[in-house]
Amino acid sequence: MGTKNFRLERGKAMKGNLYVLEIETDQHQEFVEITEKVQKKVQESNVSEGIALVYCPHTTAGITINENADPDVVWDMVDAFNSTFPVQSNYKHFEGNSHAHIKSSVLGNEKSLIITDGKLLLGRWQGIYFCEFDGPRKRKIYIKIFN
Repeated sequence: MGTKNFRLERGKAMKGNLYVLEIETDQHQEFVEITEKVQKKVQESNVSEGIALVYCPHTTAGITINENADPDVVWDMVDAFNSTFPVQSNYKHFEGNSHAHIKSSVLGNEKSLIITDGKLLLGRWQGIYFCEFDGPRKRKIYIKIFN
């Protein structure tokens, strides 16, 4: 339930400023800060003014922007999600991960960020997080940079 760093990363752009980041989570539920990885892709793209779209193509994970100064905020968020959507409940889905699908749907699977002067426009305490709700797993995150 903490913040982790990426273990795997493909470093090159795919087509048209489309990048893929690979992450391997090691906990059932965790938030992984990806702010620096996304900023690195913005710099590699050489786009100085535009938009970075961060997209998670998974139905049991998501993307959020929230405080990155105090790690207790991440813990509190996971705890609140689990209080609202407990891992064990009267779910019908046979795979046993309905809580993860619900959390992903509530949180969302993409965020759009403004790029200005070649940098992500984030608030002082904001960070971008990949949110795992059904780990541990190997996951992908796509970043599309538009100018």
